[in-house]
Amino acid sequence: MPAAFHARLPALFISDLHLAEDAPDTAEAFIEFLQGPALEAASLFILGDLFEYWAGDDDLDDAFNQRMCAAIRAVSDAGVAVFFIRGNRDLLAGDGFALAAGLTLLPDPCLVRFGQAADTPALLLSHGDVLCTDDLAYQAYRRQVHDPAWQRGFLAQPLAARKAFIESLRRKSEAAKQTKAMEIMDVNADAVAALFHTADAAVLVHGHTHRPARHVHAVDGRQRIRWVLADWHGEPRWLTFDGRQFTTEAGTPD
Repeated sequence: MPAAFHARLPALFISDLHLAEDAPDTAEAFIEFLQGPALEAASLFILGDLFEYWAGDDDLDDAFNQRMCAAIRAVSDAGVAVFFIRGNRDLLAGDGFALAAGLTLLPDPCLVRFGQAADTPALLLSHGDVLCTDDLAYQAYRRQVHDPAWQRGFLAQPLAARKAFIESLRRKSEAAKQTKAMEIMDVNADAVAALFHTADAAVLVHGHTHRPARHVHAVDGRQRIRWVLADWHGEPRWLTFDGRQFTTEAGTPD
């Protein structure tokens, strides 16, 4: 586990927006969020799958991607620290994306402390797909696409070829979901316990599963809390932390 980094409060957490040009309502809701609630925070954490897919930083010339990155950059320029953990849909987001959006890339998982003292309680963050260990086929795929050599080879291909490949993967993924048991697409309790044990944190925040909830786990004789973030299909939803309590909030859908 990397050393904890420090951030300021209040903090907002979002994930799984799956932004795409063919989903304009979600994109507009995101813009409204960035121009409203996000500006009232000191830190904004985007925990992966911000985009439906990200084919590489050379796709920053795309008008839709430029607009989304510019909107995030405006929040950063206003003084809000923006942090990003790559999801399975945007795992190829790199330094070019980070520069364009004015954000800081974080490893998955990672620890954050809200304060400078070394004994400040740490919060554990993850996209969440690494915890879905019951889905053996997905975990095999995840190991492959997270391999640096595979990524270098893939990014060496023409952008159009990468987009076509990703689109075929999306179709196969949706088809595979229809035959998988719902249970294996959720996190594994032992994987959650192992992560809590390794990180020695009391609270975990993650996305990926699209099953928003607050869960209580008993690990090493201690109570641990796991917050699962909502996707933005239907309405924008986020998690707020003020240093004392977590609050789920929602915007107004159009």
